[in-house]
Amino acid sequence: MSSKVYYEASGIRILCDDTLTTEQIPQNSIDLVVTSPPYNLDVSYESHNDGIDYDEYLEFSKRWMTKCLTLLKPDGRMCLNIPLDKFKGGHHSVGADLTLIAKEAGFKYHSTVIWNEGNISRRSAWGSWLSASCPYVIAPVELIVILYKGTWKKQGGSKKNDIIKDEFTSWTSGVWTFQGERKSKIGHPSPFPIELPKRCIKLFSFVGDIILDPFMGSGSTLIAAKQNGRKAVGIDIEPNYCEIARKRLVQEATS
Repeated sequence: MSSKVYYEASGIRILCDDTLTTEQIPQNSIDLVVTSPPYNLDVSYESHNDGIDYDEYLEFSKRWMTKCLTLLKPDGRMCLNIPLDKFKGGHHSVGADLTLIAKEAGFKYHSTVIWNEGNISRRSAWGSWLSASCPYVIAPVELIVILYKGTWKKQGGSKKNDIIKDEFTSWTSGVWTFQGERKSKIGHPSPFPIELPKRCIKLFSFVGDIILDPFMGSGSTLIAAKQNGRKAVGIDIEPNYCEIARKRLVQEATS
């Protein structure tokens, strides 16, 4: 087993590696990427600088997206969970900018899901209070941008679906409402709830497909994949987060 492989069992693999340089995943082998990359909001990760210049952040984003494109099968897809915008360190249209970067990297655009976290308490500033001088407009939502590599219609895989009628009807509406994940519960500074990758996996992949999360973090994507009959690979450069993901897999994913 490669020294980069932190954990491997029952079709689930954790790589303690750098997504940009990893050689552990064959090209054209992944069915679906589900990920929430660093937001560049100066979050305190253990070994990643989350406060770089915005142009540098966009260049980093283009590099990892290009790498993911090479790993996806010709009919592969990507669900990209990103902020709508950001205000810390300057106002930027992050969602629009990263969608454009993805297209520049070679992805094709399909659609966007609005994830309504319903948590307006996250606002950090009002701007000017009760004044038109400089108010801030802050939406308690994030985006899940749906992209694909070559062709939207899936040609391969098991063709076996496990999504039920109510799920399909609700999840194709384009607005998803569920709560985010608490940092204190998981032990990672930016976890996302299992509900997010679960919906992406059931809606956009067949049973038995291979799912990749290039910024695995606390392992939510891997847990959702395991719970729903998919194989999965998660990559994280930080050994501590790999261990958090491993423990969560053992505790939360069904055998």
